[in-house]
Amino acid sequence: MLYPMSEATTNQDSGLIDGEATVRELAEIPAVEVISRAAVMLMSSAAEKLGLGDADPSASPHLDLDEARRVITALAGLVTASVEYLGPHAGPIRDGLQSLQRAFREASSHPDAPGQGPGEKYTGPVY
Repeated sequence: MLYPMSEATTNQDSGLIDGEATVRELAEIPAVEVISRAAVMLMSSAAEKLGLGDADPSASPHLDLDEARRVITALAGLVTASVEYLGPHAGPIRDGLQSLQRAFREASSHPDAPGQGPGEKYTGPVY
């Protein structure tokens, strides 16, 4: 939820933009774009938390499977709830989600049973 920014936070010296202008700009963005942007942000976060941004993911200082599980589950919920609105974006977003679910399984020293991995309560088992 967006909350209006106080006058103290709209000070031009702070580098922040006016809260009302932000809300108006968001109102002009189509829902499919907002949902897609949110999905991409969650995908990027999960990839980093899986260490996929490093040459050796298992040695990544960013590797955090607990955090990755949370982000992937949130992504799965978003995708499942909004798939009917995503149109042609649905396929690539679903593919990205499944790739992250597989990467999580591969990164786990004790992989979850099929259907018990991150987000699989929303997407079904990923093998």
